[in-house]
Amino acid sequence: MTSIDRARVNGPRADQMKMAWQRFVEAFEPLRPDLYRYCRYLTRNAWDAEDLVQDALARALVTLGCVFQEIEQPRAWLFRVASNLWIDRQRRHREEAMPDVAPPAPPDERLSLEGREAGATLIGRLSPQERAAILLKDVFDFTIDETAGILTTTPGAIKAALHRGRGKLSSDRAASSSTVPATVVDAFCDAFNARDLDRLVALLLDTATADIVGIATEYGPSKMRQSDTGSLYHSLFTPISHAVAEECRRGDRGGVPRVERRAYRDEPIIVSWYDHDDGPVVRDVIRLVAEGDRVASIKFHFFSPDVVADVCGELGLPWRSNGYRYWPEETP
Repeated sequence: MTSIDRARVNGPRADQMKMAWQRFVEAFEPLRPDLYRYCRYLTRNAWDAEDLVQDALARALVTLGCVFQEIEQPRAWLFRVASNLWIDRQRRHREEAMPDVAPPAPPDERLSLEGREAGATLIGRLSPQERAAILLKDVFDFTIDETAGILTTTPGAIKAALHRGRGKLSSDRAASSSTVPATVVDAFCDAFNARDLDRLVALLLDTATADIVGIATEYGPSKMRQSDTGSLYHSLFTPISHAVAEECRRGDRGGVPRVERRAYRDEPIIVSWYDHDDGPVVRDVIRLVAEGDRVASIKFHFFSPDVVADVCGELGLPWRSNGYRYWPEETP
């Protein structure tokens, strides 16, 4: 990369793009819990749900820059973006995999969709449009016409999708796709709790990445260990007060976290405990991807409170939200 290229990437244009993203995230922050819940039902696991949320927000920001009219129904519009992304991915996946088509469930095996929680029984046997239609109509209370608008189809097609989808419901749960060895996770936790940055970095591949989900991505261990912005450095040595709004810090004692491995849906994950006046609570969920015995990527869900709540809810752990961002509400 030439010096001119670096100036283009790191100069005023990059600052303007970052500011535009921050303002966009602030504007749509009230819709994030609903958007996550919708994506969670679609994908059926916390990790893919948060990935879909982030991709939908990024796509929405790009789309917003290309429209001239005001977005009259932001919630429905954002759901449309997420729906289109997910449906497109499912179609591509099915075209590549070409699985056998499962037969519809017989009438006596059908499950009722009474109530909001019934959306959790949706499984991959449903076509993408069927699943999205049922969620939008029966779980998120959109009308038939609104659902048709979100999925860019007709009310008649939505009614047909609802009829087909309700006949295929099952309570099967998706299996975890992670294969990270527990020994790798344990080594990471041991080095973390010892505040041994060198040992922690030694566990990483030279090409490793770290995502502070929704906030930033770091490429390479050298970036992660930097004392100014490095994710590993700040996770080890910096209290949450430097990054979390005051209303989210109530009861926090200002210490650094300790981490431990937990089993979540047959996958080893890491939870970060912070001491509070009423006892320790989880404020971050960390997920590792390994190649052999080395860490290839790290995902910090520190600013993904929906994921933290989801995982801790299943594990029965106390937790606190850090909000969705580190910058003040009024972005300059």
